[in-house]
Amino acid sequence: MIMSQSIFKRHSNEPLLKPSDMPIDANAVFNPGVIEVGGEILLLLRIEDQTGISQIRVGRSANGVDGWKIADKPLLEPDLPQYPYEEWGCEDARVTQIRANEWIIAYTAYSRYGPAVALALTSDFEEAERLGIMLSPTNKDATVFPEKFHDSWFMLHRPVTGHEEDIWYASSPTMVNWSQPGILMAQRGGPWWDSVRIGVGGPPLKTDDGWLLIYHGVKQMGVDSLYRLGLALLDKDDPRKVLVRASRWIFAPEAPFEMNGLLPNVVFTCGAIVRGDEVWMYYGAADTFVGLATAKLSELVDFVKRHDFLCKIRPEKGMMH
Repeated sequence: MIMSQSIFKRHSNEPLLKPSDMPIDANAVFNPGVIEVGGEILLLLRIEDQTGISQIRVGRSANGVDGWKIADKPLLEPDLPQYPYEEWGCEDARVTQIRANEWIIAYTAYSRYGPAVALALTSDFEEAERLGIMLSPTNKDATVFPEKFHDSWFMLHRPVTGHEEDIWYASSPTMVNWSQPGILMAQRGGPWWDSVRIGVGGPPLKTDDGWLLIYHGVKQMGVDSLYRLGLALLDKDDPRKVLVRASRWIFAPEAPFEMNGLLPNVVFTCGAIVRGDEVWMYYGAADTFVGLATAKLSELVDFVKRHDFLCKIRPEKGMMH
């Protein structure tokens, strides 16, 4: 029995989707991006086949809970030789609506050269136009904001800089050439729950108080990594500024399907949407399954404010505001 008092409530103690639900021989289905289109919920599912290589395939549901229809073909999959930087897979798609009937997909293109940030456009989720690699390896966990700031699009991403794996930002007036990088938030080190590395969840959610960012944090527990989710609030007009960052995690592996799988003790989200006054967060569990948890948007904003901790670790990096 789950004893957590988390604001996020699981839809079930069982997976929403599992490998056997897929139309191919899947080893895992996890880390979906999510968008609501015409009252229908679309998940951009990462499906790992039994070669170990991942593709992105769309799942649709009228209520976002059951009756899932999985596309007959992938939206994004490795396609050599045209896309050599995807030879080992397309992973962890995060989707943002940028114009009427147009969405940008940020995903990880994985190859022998390492993981890189790639973008693609779609107008129907049946086909996607690749824009190509935007940020070279080693980089992943990218997402694009749904509106411009000072005539530029903003992207959050997670490069590896030395031994650091922190959340950075970049901007582009066209979505093709990304520049003006800077660090948004750093892993906190020491015994913190987000001490080893951090990365973006999905596109930040706009609120009256600022952009609500769900992010994952990793702590090393012996030889194992424990993935949990936390919250931060970014300035509404300048998302390079962190207004508050919760000291506590908001969601952790507790259900059996989150604690047992290909990579145990992992909850990892690539997207959440606001439906009425609720946030519906879809997440990968143990790198094997898909789960769903919901929370009141107002309670999430209240949580991050109540547990605010303006990090003062390594202030010389100037990443905390």
